[in-house]
Amino acid sequence: MNPYYVTTAIPYVNAAPHLGHALELVQTDVLARHRRLRGQPVRFLSGTDDHALKNALAARKAGIPVSDFVNSAADRFQALQGVLALSCDDFIRTSTDLRHRPGVDYLWQRCAEAGDFYQRSYTGLYCLGCEQFYEPDSLVAGICPEHGTEPEQVTETNWFFRLSRYRDQIRDAITSGALTINPPQKRNEVLALLDNGLRDFSVSRPAARSGGWGIPVPGDPDQVIYVWWDALTNYLTALGVDRPGPDYATWWAGDGERVHVIGKGITRFHAVYWIGLLLSAGQPLPTTIHVHDYINLGGAKLSKSTGNIVDPVDLVTTYGADALRWWLTREVPLLGDTEFTTERLIQAYNTDLANGLGNLANRTVTLLHKHYDGRLLLSGEPLSGPGWSSVDLDAACASLPSRIDAALRTADFRSATAYLTATVSLANQLLNAAEPWKVLKSHSGDAELTHRLLSRVAHVCRTVAAELGPFCPGGATRLTHQLGDGDRVTEPQPAFLRLG
Repeated sequence: MNPYYVTTAIPYVNAAPHLGHALELVQTDVLARHRRLRGQPVRFLSGTDDHALKNALAARKAGIPVSDFVNSAADRFQALQGVLALSCDDFIRTSTDLRHRPGVDYLWQRCAEAGDFYQRSYTGLYCLGCEQFYEPDSLVAGICPEHGTEPEQVTETNWFFRLSRYRDQIRDAITSGALTINPPQKRNEVLALLDNGLRDFSVSRPAARSGGWGIPVPGDPDQVIYVWWDALTNYLTALGVDRPGPDYATWWAGDGERVHVIGKGITRFHAVYWIGLLLSAGQPLPTTIHVHDYINLGGAKLSKSTGNIVDPVDLVTTYGADALRWWLTREVPLLGDTEFTTERLIQAYNTDLANGLGNLANRTVTLLHKHYDGRLLLSGEPLSGPGWSSVDLDAACASLPSRIDAALRTADFRSATAYLTATVSLANQLLNAAEPWKVLKSHSGDAELTHRLLSRVAHVCRTVAAELGPFCPGGATRLTHQLGDGDRVTEPQPAFLRLG
Protein backbone atom coordinates (compact mmCIF):
# COMPACT_ATOMS: atom_id res chain seq x y z
CA MET A 1 0.00 0.00 0.00
CA ASN A 2 1.13 3.55 -0.70
CA PRO A 3 2.61 5.50 2.24
CA TYR A 4 0.42 7.95 4.17
CA TYR A 5 2.16 11.06 5.55
CA VAL A 6 -0.09 13.13 7.81
CA THR A 7 0.77 16.31 9.70
CA THR A 8 -0.72 18.81 12.09
CA ALA A 9 -0.04 22.50 11.83
CA ILE A 10 2.70 23.48 14.27
CA PRO A 11 1.41 25.97 16.87
CA TYR A 12 3.03 29.06 18.31
CA VAL A 13 4.24 28.40 21.86
CA ASN A 14 3.64 31.84 23.33
CA ALA A 15 1.11 30.37 25.81
CA ALA A 16 -0.16 27.01 27.06
CA PRO A 17 -2.01 24.65 24.68
CA HIS A 18 -5.80 24.74 24.67
CA LEU A 19 -8.66 22.53 23.52
CA GLY A 20 -8.37 23.77 19.92
CA HIS A 21 -4.90 22.29 19.72
CA ALA A 22 -6.22 19.02 21.15
CA LEU A 23 -8.91 18.93 18.44
CA GLU A 24 -6.35 19.01 15.64
CA LEU A 25 -3.97 16.60 17.32
CA VAL A 26 -6.70 14.05 17.99
CA GLN A 27 -8.18 14.36 14.50
CA THR A 28 -4.78 13.77 12.96
CA ASP A 29 -4.08 10.88 15.31
CA VAL A 30 -7.36 9.22 14.33
CA LEU A 31 -6.44 9.45 10.65
CA ALA A 32 -2.99 7.98 11.37
CA ARG A 33 -4.28 5.15 13.55
CA HIS A 34 -7.06 4.33 11.08
CA ARG A 35 -4.65 3.97 8.18
CA ARG A 36 -2.35 1.79 10.28
CA LEU A 37 -5.36 -0.35 11.15
CA ARG A 38 -5.87 -0.87 7.43
CA GLY A 39 -2.24 -1.95 7.03
CA GLN A 40 -0.96 1.23 5.37
CA PRO A 41 2.54 2.60 6.13
CA VAL A 42 2.02 5.81 8.13
CA ARG A 43 4.16 8.69 9.34
CA PHE A 44 2.48 11.16 11.71
CA LEU A 45 4.32 14.46 12.29
CA SER A 46 3.59 17.24 14.75
CA GLY A 47 5.75 19.91 16.36
CA THR A 48 6.05 23.50 17.51
CA ASP A 49 6.54 26.81 15.68
CA ASP A 50 9.23 28.49 17.77
CA HIS A 51 10.35 31.52 15.77
CA ALA A 52 7.24 33.69 16.00
CA LEU A 53 7.77 37.31 16.97
CA LYS A 54 5.01 36.86 19.56
CA ASN A 55 7.18 34.20 21.24
CA ALA A 56 10.05 36.67 21.51
CA LEU A 57 7.73 39.37 22.90
CA ALA A 58 6.19 36.95 25.41
CA ALA A 59 9.69 35.97 26.61
CA ARG A 60 10.66 39.63 26.91
CA LYS A 61 7.54 40.30 28.97
CA ALA A 62 8.36 37.31 31.20
CA GLY A 63 11.91 38.60 31.63
CA ILE A 64 13.65 35.39 30.53
CA PRO A 65 15.79 34.47 27.50
CA VAL A 66 13.61 33.65 24.54
CA SER A 67 15.22 30.24 24.03
CA ASP A 68 14.43 29.26 27.62
CA PHE A 69 10.87 30.53 27.29
CA VAL A 70 10.29 28.66 24.03
CA ASN A 71 11.81 25.39 25.26
CA SER A 72 9.64 25.40 28.37
CA ALA A 73 6.51 26.21 26.40
CA ALA A 74 7.29 23.64 23.70
CA ASP A 75 7.63 20.97 26.39
CA ARG A 76 3.95 21.48 27.26
CA PHE A 77 2.88 20.93 23.69
CA GLN A 78 5.06 17.85 23.29
CA ALA A 79 3.67 16.44 26.54
CA LEU A 80 0.22 16.33 24.94
CA GLN A 81 1.34 13.17 23.14
CA GLY A 82 1.01 11.25 26.40
CA VAL A 83 -1.98 13.18 27.72
CA LEU A 84 -4.09 12.64 24.58
CA ALA A 85 -2.78 9.13 23.79
CA LEU A 86 -1.29 10.28 20.48
CA SER A 87 0.70 8.00 18.19
CA CYS A 88 3.13 10.57 16.76
CA ASP A 89 6.03 9.15 14.78
CA ASP A 90 7.95 12.43 14.77
CA PHE A 91 7.92 15.79 16.56
CA ILE A 92 9.89 18.79 15.31
CA ARG A 93 10.80 21.99 17.14
CA THR A 94 11.84 24.64 14.67
CA SER A 95 14.34 26.35 16.99
CA THR A 96 16.26 23.31 18.24
CA ASP A 97 15.80 20.44 15.78
CA LEU A 98 19.03 20.03 13.85
CA ARG A 99 17.10 19.02 10.72
CA HIS A 100 15.21 22.26 10.42
CA ARG A 101 17.55 25.14 9.58
CA PRO A 102 19.50 23.29 6.84
CA GLY A 103 16.19 22.42 5.20
CA VAL A 104 14.94 26.00 5.43
CA ASP A 105 18.19 27.29 3.90
CA TYR A 106 17.95 24.71 1.12
CA LEU A 107 14.39 25.62 0.17
CA TRP A 108 15.17 29.36 0.33
CA GLN A 109 18.07 28.85 -2.07
CA ARG A 110 15.89 26.86 -4.47
CA CYS A 111 13.33 29.70 -4.56
CA ALA A 112 16.14 32.24 -4.97
CA GLU A 113 17.51 30.30 -7.93
CA ALA A 114 14.02 30.43 -9.46
CA GLY A 115 14.20 34.23 -9.28
CA ASP A 116 11.29 34.48 -6.85
CA PHE A 117 12.75 36.88 -4.26
CA TYR A 118 13.17 40.62 -4.45
CA GLN A 119 13.70 43.33 -1.83
CA ARG A 120 11.59 46.44 -1.28
CA SER A 121 10.29 48.79 1.38
CA TYR A 122 6.76 48.30 2.57
CA THR A 123 4.25 49.98 4.86
CA GLY A 124 1.35 47.87 5.99
CA LEU A 125 -0.99 46.82 8.76
CA TYR A 126 0.55 43.95 10.74
CA CYS A 127 -1.41 41.66 13.07
CA LEU A 128 0.93 40.18 15.64
CA GLY A 129 -1.59 37.42 16.45
CA CYS A 130 -1.64 36.21 12.84
CA GLU A 131 1.99 37.18 12.17
CA GLN A 132 0.94 38.66 8.84
CA PHE A 133 0.30 41.92 7.01
CA TYR A 134 -3.30 42.72 6.11
CA GLU A 135 -4.73 44.81 3.31
CA PRO A 136 -7.26 47.36 4.67
CA ASP A 137 -10.13 45.72 2.77
CA SER A 138 -9.41 42.41 4.56
CA LEU A 139 -10.16 43.94 7.96
CA VAL A 140 -13.56 44.30 9.59
CA ALA A 141 -14.01 47.91 10.66
CA GLY A 142 -10.24 48.11 10.95
CA ILE A 143 -10.04 44.98 13.12
CA CYS A 144 -8.35 41.64 12.40
CA PRO A 145 -11.19 39.17 11.77
CA GLU A 146 -9.19 36.33 13.32
CA HIS A 147 -8.00 37.93 16.56
CA GLY A 148 -10.32 40.90 17.07
CA THR A 149 -7.41 43.32 17.48
CA GLU A 150 -6.35 46.41 15.57
CA PRO A 151 -3.25 45.72 13.46
CA GLU A 152 -0.18 47.88 13.94
CA GLN A 153 1.11 50.02 11.07
CA VAL A 154 4.64 48.88 10.26
CA THR A 155 7.19 50.19 7.77
CA GLU A 156 9.96 47.77 6.83
CA THR A 157 12.39 46.84 4.09
CA ASN A 158 11.96 43.12 3.52
CA TRP A 159 12.43 40.33 1.03
CA PHE A 160 9.30 39.52 -0.97
CA PHE A 161 8.25 36.28 -2.64
CA ARG A 162 6.69 36.37 -6.13
CA LEU A 163 3.52 34.55 -5.14
CA SER A 164 1.58 36.27 -7.92
CA ARG A 165 3.62 34.29 -10.44
CA TYR A 166 2.03 31.04 -9.26
CA ARG A 167 -1.67 31.89 -9.10
CA ASP A 168 -2.66 29.91 -12.19
CA GLN A 169 -0.59 26.88 -11.22
CA ILE A 170 -2.09 26.85 -7.73
CA ARG A 171 -5.59 27.11 -9.17
CA ASP A 172 -4.90 24.32 -11.67
CA ALA A 173 -3.65 22.03 -8.89
CA ILE A 174 -6.89 22.52 -6.98
CA THR A 175 -9.33 22.32 -9.88
CA SER A 176 -7.60 19.28 -11.41
CA GLY A 177 -7.84 17.32 -8.17
CA ALA A 178 -4.07 17.09 -7.75
CA LEU A 179 -4.64 18.98 -4.50
CA THR A 180 -7.85 18.20 -2.61
CA ILE A 181 -9.15 20.68 -0.04
CA ASN A 182 -11.81 19.37 2.36
CA PRO A 183 -14.59 20.22 2.95
CA PRO A 184 -15.67 21.61 -0.47
CA GLN A 185 -16.75 24.91 1.08
CA LYS A 186 -13.12 25.60 2.08
CA ARG A 187 -11.97 24.66 -1.41
CA ASN A 188 -14.38 27.20 -2.86
CA GLU A 189 -13.10 29.88 -0.49
CA VAL A 190 -9.54 29.29 -1.71
CA LEU A 191 -10.62 29.42 -5.36
CA ALA A 192 -12.44 32.70 -4.70
CA LEU A 193 -9.28 34.08 -3.14
CA LEU A 194 -7.28 33.06 -6.20
CA ASP A 195 -9.85 34.55 -8.55
CA ASN A 196 -9.39 37.91 -6.83
CA GLY A 197 -5.69 37.83 -7.70
CA LEU A 198 -2.60 37.21 -5.57
CA ARG A 199 -0.17 39.78 -4.25
CA ASP A 200 3.47 39.00 -3.55
CA PHE A 201 4.13 38.77 0.18
CA SER A 202 6.94 39.63 2.55
CA VAL A 203 9.03 36.62 3.57
CA SER A 204 11.51 38.28 5.92
CA ARG A 205 11.55 40.67 8.86
CA PRO A 206 14.29 42.95 10.25
CA ALA A 207 16.38 40.94 12.71
CA ALA A 208 16.47 43.94 15.04
CA ARG A 209 12.69 43.81 15.49
CA SER A 210 12.83 40.31 16.96
CA GLY A 211 16.10 40.72 18.79
CA GLY A 212 17.70 38.35 16.29
CA TRP A 213 15.24 35.55 17.11
CA GLY A 214 14.71 33.51 13.96
CA ILE A 215 16.61 31.96 11.07
CA PRO A 216 18.78 34.51 9.22
CA VAL A 217 18.05 35.07 5.55
CA PRO A 218 20.86 33.37 3.58
CA GLY A 219 23.28 36.11 2.55
CA ASP A 220 21.45 38.83 4.54
CA PRO A 221 22.02 38.46 8.31
CA ASP A 222 20.16 41.73 9.02
CA GLN A 223 16.92 39.93 8.11
CA VAL A 224 15.31 36.83 9.59
CA ILE A 225 13.04 34.56 7.59
CA TYR A 226 9.33 35.28 8.08
CA VAL A 227 7.92 32.90 10.64
CA TRP A 228 5.27 31.48 8.31
CA TRP A 229 7.81 30.76 5.56
CA ASP A 230 10.01 29.15 8.22
CA ALA A 231 7.18 27.15 9.83
CA LEU A 232 5.57 25.75 6.68
CA THR A 233 8.81 24.14 5.61
CA ASN A 234 8.77 21.85 8.67
CA TYR A 235 6.77 19.27 6.71
CA LEU A 236 9.83 18.84 4.49
CA THR A 237 12.70 19.68 6.84
CA ALA A 238 11.56 16.82 9.12
CA LEU A 239 12.19 14.51 6.15
CA GLY A 240 15.68 15.84 5.40
CA VAL A 241 14.78 17.69 2.20
CA ASP A 242 18.25 19.21 1.96
CA ARG A 243 19.89 15.77 1.83
CA PRO A 244 17.24 13.54 0.22
CA GLY A 245 17.30 10.06 1.65
CA PRO A 246 14.78 7.29 2.34
CA ASP A 247 12.49 9.45 4.54
CA TYR A 248 12.11 12.12 1.88
CA ALA A 249 11.81 9.55 -0.91
CA THR A 250 9.19 7.50 0.95
CA TRP A 251 6.99 10.17 2.47
CA TRP A 252 7.18 13.13 0.08
CA ALA A 253 8.73 12.34 -3.28
CA GLY A 254 6.90 9.07 -3.94
CA ASP A 255 3.35 8.08 -4.87
CA GLY A 256 1.90 8.18 -1.38
CA GLU A 257 -0.58 10.57 0.20
CA ARG A 258 0.70 13.83 1.73
CA VAL A 259 -1.97 15.16 4.08
CA HIS A 260 -2.14 18.34 6.19
CA VAL A 261 -4.73 18.84 8.95
CA ILE A 262 -5.19 22.54 9.77
CA GLY A 263 -7.56 25.09 11.28
CA LYS A 264 -9.59 27.40 9.06
CA GLY A 265 -7.66 30.50 10.14
CA ILE A 266 -4.51 29.32 8.37
CA THR A 267 -6.03 27.97 5.17
CA ARG A 268 -4.51 30.77 3.08
CA PHE A 269 -1.02 29.92 4.30
CA HIS A 270 -1.32 26.21 3.53
CA ALA A 271 -3.47 26.20 0.41
CA VAL A 272 -1.85 29.22 -1.28
CA TYR A 273 1.47 30.39 0.23
CA TRP A 274 2.80 26.88 0.88
CA ILE A 275 1.78 25.67 -2.55
CA GLY A 276 3.51 28.64 -4.19
CA LEU A 277 6.67 27.98 -2.19
CA LEU A 278 6.70 24.32 -3.25
CA LEU A 279 6.13 25.16 -6.90
CA SER A 280 8.99 27.66 -6.79
CA ALA A 281 11.31 25.17 -5.09
CA GLY A 282 10.42 22.39 -7.54
CA GLN A 283 8.86 20.16 -4.87
CA PRO A 284 5.84 17.84 -5.06
CA LEU A 285 2.63 19.27 -3.60
CA PRO A 286 0.56 17.87 -0.75
CA THR A 287 -2.30 15.71 -1.97
CA THR A 288 -4.90 16.73 0.62
CA ILE A 289 -5.57 19.56 3.05
CA HIS A 290 -8.27 18.88 5.66
CA VAL A 291 -9.59 22.10 7.18
CA HIS A 292 -11.44 22.10 10.50
CA ASP A 293 -13.44 24.89 12.07
CA TYR A 294 -13.11 26.10 15.65
CA ILE A 295 -14.21 25.12 19.13
CA ASN A 296 -15.92 27.97 20.95
CA LEU A 297 -16.32 28.69 24.64
CA GLY A 298 -19.19 30.98 25.58
CA GLY A 299 -19.72 31.77 21.90
CA ALA A 300 -16.13 32.98 21.35
CA LYS A 301 -13.19 31.28 19.66
CA LEU A 302 -10.65 29.62 21.93
CA SER A 303 -7.55 31.81 21.93
CA LYS A 304 -4.29 31.86 23.87
CA SER A 305 -3.95 35.61 23.33
CA THR A 306 -7.36 36.46 24.80
CA GLY A 307 -7.21 33.88 27.59
CA ASN A 308 -10.43 32.22 26.40
CA ILE A 309 -9.13 28.69 26.79
CA VAL A 310 -9.99 25.21 28.03
CA ASP A 311 -7.01 23.22 29.26
CA PRO A 312 -7.03 19.71 27.71
CA VAL A 313 -4.72 18.44 30.45
CA ASP A 314 -7.30 19.37 33.09
CA LEU A 315 -10.06 17.68 31.09
CA VAL A 316 -8.11 14.45 30.72
CA THR A 317 -7.14 14.49 34.40
CA THR A 318 -10.81 14.81 35.36
CA TYR A 319 -12.62 12.77 32.70
CA GLY A 320 -9.97 10.66 30.95
CA ALA A 321 -8.51 10.65 27.45
CA ASP A 322 -11.28 8.45 26.04
CA ALA A 323 -13.98 10.92 27.02
CA LEU A 324 -12.17 13.89 25.52
CA ARG A 325 -11.16 12.09 22.32
CA TRP A 326 -14.71 10.81 21.88
CA TRP A 327 -16.23 14.27 22.27
CA LEU A 328 -13.75 15.80 19.82
CA THR A 329 -14.61 13.23 17.16
CA ARG A 330 -18.27 12.55 17.94
CA GLU A 331 -19.55 16.09 18.51
CA VAL A 332 -17.42 18.33 16.28
CA PRO A 333 -18.99 18.54 12.79
CA LEU A 334 -17.21 18.62 9.45
CA LEU A 335 -18.29 22.23 8.94
CA GLY A 336 -19.15 24.90 11.50
CA ASP A 337 -17.83 25.96 14.89
CA THR A 338 -18.73 23.92 17.97
CA GLU A 339 -19.59 25.12 21.46
CA PHE A 340 -17.82 23.21 24.24
CA THR A 341 -19.23 22.45 27.66
CA THR A 342 -18.21 19.79 30.14
CA GLU A 343 -21.87 18.73 30.28
CA ARG A 344 -21.82 17.89 26.58
CA LEU A 345 -18.58 15.94 27.00
CA ILE A 346 -20.01 13.87 29.86
CA GLN A 347 -23.28 13.25 28.04
CA ALA A 348 -21.59 12.08 24.83
CA TYR A 349 -19.32 9.68 26.72
CA ASN A 350 -22.03 8.26 28.97
CA THR A 351 -24.62 7.91 26.21
CA ASP A 352 -22.43 6.38 23.52
CA LEU A 353 -19.68 4.55 25.38
CA ALA A 354 -20.72 3.76 28.96
CA ASN A 355 -24.45 3.19 28.43
CA GLY A 356 -24.28 2.19 24.78
CA LEU A 357 -21.26 0.14 23.75
CA GLY A 358 -19.98 -0.63 27.26
CA ASN A 359 -23.32 -1.87 28.52
CA LEU A 360 -23.91 -3.92 25.36
CA ALA A 361 -20.57 -5.70 25.67
CA ASN A 362 -20.79 -6.19 29.41
CA ARG A 363 -24.23 -7.76 29.48
CA THR A 364 -23.41 -9.97 26.46
CA VAL A 365 -20.20 -11.25 28.03
CA THR A 366 -21.93 -11.72 31.39
CA LEU A 367 -24.65 -13.91 29.87
CA LEU A 368 -22.09 -15.93 27.89
CA HIS A 369 -20.10 -16.62 31.04
CA LYS A 370 -23.08 -17.34 33.23
CA HIS A 371 -24.81 -19.77 30.87
CA TYR A 372 -22.21 -20.94 28.32
CA ASP A 373 -18.86 -20.87 30.17
CA GLY A 374 -17.70 -17.93 28.01
CA ARG A 375 -17.78 -19.99 24.82
CA LEU A 376 -18.93 -18.64 21.45
CA LEU A 377 -20.76 -20.36 18.62
CA LEU A 378 -19.71 -18.51 15.51
CA SER A 379 -21.71 -18.87 12.29
CA GLY A 380 -22.42 -16.63 9.33
CA GLU A 381 -26.06 -17.35 8.54
CA PRO A 382 -28.73 -14.82 9.67
CA LEU A 383 -30.46 -15.59 12.95
CA SER A 384 -34.12 -15.03 13.80
CA GLY A 385 -36.64 -15.74 16.49
CA PRO A 386 -40.08 -14.57 17.63
CA GLY A 387 -40.19 -10.86 16.77
CA TRP A 388 -36.48 -10.44 15.96
CA SER A 389 -33.92 -10.96 13.19
CA SER A 390 -30.18 -10.33 12.92
CA VAL A 391 -30.30 -9.31 9.24
CA ASP A 392 -30.05 -5.54 9.75
CA LEU A 393 -27.32 -5.88 12.37
CA ASP A 394 -25.34 -8.32 10.22
CA ALA A 395 -25.46 -5.90 7.29
CA ALA A 396 -24.45 -2.93 9.43
CA CYS A 397 -21.54 -4.85 10.94
CA ALA A 398 -20.31 -6.06 7.54
CA SER A 399 -20.38 -2.54 6.04
CA LEU A 400 -18.99 -0.73 9.09
CA PRO A 401 -15.29 -0.69 8.07
CA SER A 402 -15.98 0.57 4.54
CA ARG A 403 -18.35 3.27 5.81
CA ILE A 404 -15.74 4.51 8.25
CA ASP A 405 -13.15 4.43 5.45
CA ALA A 406 -15.36 6.66 3.30
CA ALA A 407 -16.06 9.12 6.12
CA LEU A 408 -12.43 9.49 7.14
CA ARG A 409 -11.29 10.02 3.56
CA THR A 410 -12.93 13.43 3.91
CA ALA A 411 -12.05 13.82 7.61
CA ASP A 412 -15.73 13.52 8.54
CA PHE A 413 -15.15 12.23 12.06
CA ARG A 414 -18.71 12.87 13.15
CA SER A 415 -20.12 10.58 10.45
CA ALA A 416 -17.51 7.91 11.18
CA THR A 417 -18.43 7.81 14.86
CA ALA A 418 -22.12 7.89 13.96
CA TYR A 419 -21.68 4.62 12.06
CA LEU A 420 -20.17 3.11 15.21
CA THR A 421 -23.00 4.25 17.45
CA ALA A 422 -25.64 3.19 14.91
CA THR A 423 -24.23 -0.34 14.85
CA VAL A 424 -24.22 -0.48 18.65
CA SER A 425 -27.80 0.79 18.70
CA LEU A 426 -28.92 -1.99 16.34
CA ALA A 427 -27.23 -4.60 18.52
CA ASN A 428 -28.90 -3.25 21.64
CA GLN A 429 -32.28 -3.21 19.86
CA LEU A 430 -31.79 -6.84 18.83
CA LEU A 431 -31.00 -7.93 22.38
CA ASN A 432 -33.94 -5.98 23.77
CA ALA A 433 -36.28 -7.62 21.25
CA ALA A 434 -34.93 -11.15 21.82
CA GLU A 435 -34.61 -10.78 25.63
CA PRO A 436 -32.10 -13.64 25.98
CA TRP A 437 -31.90 -13.12 29.76
CA LYS A 438 -35.59 -14.03 30.04
CA VAL A 439 -35.22 -17.03 27.76
CA LEU A 440 -32.29 -18.34 29.77
CA LYS A 441 -33.91 -17.70 33.14
CA SER A 442 -37.19 -19.40 32.29
CA HIS A 443 -35.72 -22.12 30.03
CA SER A 444 -38.64 -21.34 27.70
CA GLY A 445 -36.81 -20.99 24.40
CA ASP A 446 -34.11 -22.44 22.20
CA ALA A 447 -30.92 -22.37 24.28
CA GLU A 448 -28.69 -23.00 21.25
CA LEU A 449 -30.33 -20.20 19.25
CA THR A 450 -29.84 -17.89 22.21
CA HIS A 451 -26.21 -18.98 22.42
CA ARG A 452 -25.76 -18.17 18.74
CA LEU A 453 -27.45 -14.81 19.20
CA LEU A 454 -25.18 -13.81 22.06
CA SER A 455 -22.19 -15.06 20.10
CA ARG A 456 -23.27 -12.95 17.12
CA VAL A 457 -23.55 -9.83 19.30
CA ALA A 458 -20.14 -10.55 20.82
CA HIS A 459 -18.72 -10.74 17.29
CA VAL A 460 -20.33 -7.38 16.47
CA CYS A 461 -18.79 -5.90 19.61
CA ARG A 462 -15.38 -7.19 18.50
CA THR A 463 -15.78 -5.46 15.15
CA VAL A 464 -16.87 -2.23 16.83
CA ALA A 465 -13.96 -2.44 19.28
CA ALA A 466 -11.48 -2.78 16.42
CA GLU A 467 -13.00 0.17 14.54
CA LEU A 468 -13.17 2.22 17.75
CA GLY A 469 -9.41 1.86 18.29
CA PRO A 470 -8.37 4.97 16.33
CA PHE A 471 -10.90 7.10 18.20
CA CYS A 472 -10.55 5.79 21.78
CA PRO A 473 -7.44 3.59 21.91
CA GLY A 474 -7.55 3.08 25.67
CA GLY A 475 -11.18 2.03 25.88
CA ALA A 476 -10.93 -0.05 22.73
CA THR A 477 -8.01 -1.98 24.22
CA ARG A 478 -9.97 -2.69 27.42
CA LEU A 479 -13.00 -3.74 25.40
CA THR A 480 -10.95 -6.00 23.14
CA HIS A 481 -9.49 -7.74 26.17
CA GLN A 482 -12.96 -8.29 27.63
CA LEU A 483 -14.26 -9.73 24.37
CA GLY A 484 -11.34 -12.13 23.99
CA ASP A 485 -10.56 -13.83 20.69
CA GLY A 486 -11.36 -17.06 18.90
CA ASP A 487 -14.23 -18.95 20.50
CA ARG A 488 -14.03 -17.50 24.02
CA VAL A 489 -14.64 -14.24 25.85
CA THR A 490 -12.91 -13.26 29.09
CA GLU A 491 -14.45 -12.40 32.45
CA PRO A 492 -16.89 -9.44 32.30
CA GLN A 493 -15.47 -6.14 33.47
CA PRO A 494 -16.70 -2.66 32.45
CA ALA A 495 -14.61 -1.09 29.69
CA PHE A 496 -16.24 2.35 30.09
CA LEU A 497 -17.19 3.55 33.56
CA ARG A 498 -19.91 6.19 33.75
CA LEU A 499 -18.88 9.78 34.43
CA GLY A 500 -20.63 12.04 36.89
